[in-house]
Amino acid sequence: MRAQSSATAAPSIAVTPSEAERPGFGTLQAALGVVAFSLTFPATAWGLEGFGPWSLVAVRSVLAAVIAGGCLLALRVSLPARRHWAGLAVVGAGVVLGFPLLTTLALQTSTTAHAAVVVGLLPLTTALFSALRVGTRPSRTFWIAALAGAAAVLAFTVQQSGGALSTADLYLFAALLVCAAGYTEGGRLARIMPGWQVIGWALVLCLPLTVPVAALALAHEPVHLTAHSVTGLLWVAAGSQFVGLVVWYRGMAAIGIPKASQLQLAQPLLTLVWSVLLLGEHLTVAAPLTAAAVLVCIAVTQRSRG
Repeated sequence: MRAQSSATAAPSIAVTPSEAERPGFGTLQAALGVVAFSLTFPATAWGLEGFGPWSLVAVRSVLAAVIAGGCLLALRVSLPARRHWAGLAVVGAGVVLGFPLLTTLALQTSTTAHAAVVVGLLPLTTALFSALRVGTRPSRTFWIAALAGAAAVLAFTVQQSGGALSTADLYLFAALLVCAAGYTEGGRLARIMPGWQVIGWALVLCLPLTVPVAALALAHEPVHLTAHSVTGLLWVAAGSQFVGLVVWYRGMAAIGIPKASQLQLAQPLLTLVWSVLLLGEHLTVAAPLTAAAVLVCIAVTQRSRG
């Protein structure tokens, strides 16, 4: 591989101008990313049945990097320009390492419903990071709808957890900040290079850290391979860590970071549905009411203009 001398990438699945001009296509891709992400917490809970938290996070990152690296090699993609390395490092620190580790540590003592609080706040935090980092200026209507949606999701998820705060909340709020930074930087880079290459290079960039951590963690944390633990590991590695982020960054590049981030308002509710189906957690009648409020907020944010 050689360093590329311009923003033009090698053969890829980049967002083409025609795609970027079709907001519906970008919205669909971002929505597919949200669906993939909504399975992350239940899959992580499954993974924790057979792996320790450090082993699960490190191994998932290594497996995802192997998939991404294979794609980059197969397509003979050139190394990203040196000026993009700092941004890729932010993506790696926030999305590849920080968010998975902090949420996995939280899920050791927290239910998936309680952990969904961080996802409920993520769209608003991402929009704030975007405004600071890339200078986006959404309209007042956008912010009102975003705040209303975030408040509805927060109220619902906190009510689901009984309103009690735990030590896991520190992990969750820290995860919220690092993930928003990673999403924002990744969305910015996805306008310069194909979205799949953004997450692919971020994963590969983290290999010098994730490989030794994986080896060390597997040597010190017990491993019990079961159908649940293996399935959970494979999903968070391939689905959440790579494929989900590929379509997510493509969607953000097409419709903009603030609007794409608001689609995540539906993620906590989807996570709760998966939690019922996959983990046997209980869902209250408040869910459809909150879902309706969130969908209204999403519709308003998608129609508003910055």
